[in-house]
Amino acid sequence: MSSVPTPPLPQYRVTLFFGPEPVEARPSRQSCVFNVKKRSWKGGVQIAVEVEERQLAKAKETTGFEGWLMDVLAGIPTAERPAYESRAWDLFVQGVCALKLDLALEAGIRQENHTIEANSLAKELDHAVSEQAARIKSQILAELDLPQNAE
Repeated sequence: MSSVPTPPLPQYRVTLFFGPEPVEARPSRQSCVFNVKKRSWKGGVQIAVEVEERQLAKAKETTGFEGWLMDVLAGIPTAERPAYESRAWDLFVQGVCALKLDLALEAGIRQENHTIEANSLAKELDHAVSEQAARIKSQILAELDLPQNAE
């Protein structure tokens, strides 16, 4: 009997709790809240990840999001497109926030509820968005239940 090595388990289990939502008293910011559980922790924590509208605009430009989305939705009936566009935008913001959370997890976090402010990890996020554009788009297609070859 051959033994196939099992892939290593991820150090953290991350699930989206809610978002994106505008940050209270900061209308230029969006926030997503994630539940984060490290394998060695007895319980999980909630981490709010904030991004500025200008960061999202830059991410949209870097990924070519608008043009890509128009191409993806070309086969969708015109009456249904606004709902898809709205959902795709929410998923895009969630994807950017998830990338920022990944960066924070790589840097190490404490086992406590907290917020990753919009201005933290900004340069790293710009680089990650550029590197992970295909991942974000693939996740959006999966959530919208559209074929992966729609890219």
